[in-house]
Amino acid sequence: MADSVLRIETTDGVTTLTLNRPEAMNALSRALRSALVDAFTRLRDDDATGVVILTGAGRAFCAGLDLKELGSGSATEAASAVAGADTVRAMADFGKPIIGAINGVAITGGFELALACDVLIASNAARFADTHARVGILPGWGLSQKLSRLLGPYRAKELSLTGNYLSAEQAAAWGLVNRVVAPDDLLPTCRALAADMLSCDPAVMRAYKRVIDTGYAETFGNGLRIEAEAAKAHAKTLTPELLAARRANVQDRGRAQTKE
Repeated sequence: MADSVLRIETTDGVTTLTLNRPEAMNALSRALRSALVDAFTRLRDDDATGVVILTGAGRAFCAGLDLKELGSGSATEAASAVAGADTVRAMADFGKPIIGAINGVAITGGFELALACDVLIASNAARFADTHARVGILPGWGLSQKLSRLLGPYRAKELSLTGNYLSAEQAAAWGLVNRVVAPDDLLPTCRALAADMLSCDPAVMRAYKRVIDTGYAETFGNGLRIEAEAAKAHAKTLTPELLAARRANVQDRGRAQTKE
């Protein structure tokens, strides 16, 4: 459906999932999170899908959790959304390659969604930011552990303890993304990469991905448990009012930092 919060298109073994809430910068509402979990669960056993490309509609990849929705709900709902990692877990359980086509800003939960992909190709319009500390929440989807392992603790702390934006070019220089391309070249580049992946033996490709991920998590797993425990404990202190009060300040700062 054209008005679905998640567009799903499959061609030649490649399924493109497009976060489709451009009016909300593709913020992760309950409906969108549920749609992502359902899609990755279903596509896991779909023989017509060998690779997934994940991208966003409009000018954003993903602005993170929908704080407006969380601010209008109960404290229990807010805590569950912050600490729950069902979307990222569904991506981890998918088993096949996921290429992140980062077309615009990837902020906080959107940053975590990007890091749940296997390969990241960024448009030169992409920007990354971890605003957890500014919103007043702790990450619960793996960001604290993944970012420090990808960039090193010093660069990760610079990003996470300031909430500052990282350009696509700097992200490439730091090794966060594989490459940066012009906006019109983003999806064609991702599709060409997906075709290269599909030309490999599918069973071996999936097994190889599993070996890499399993080995990477040997010490990483303990870090994830530490993060999850801290996130759950902190989430119990959150209220919708607190989240709503901080939302405007984070948005204003984001607009100021992403102005051309």
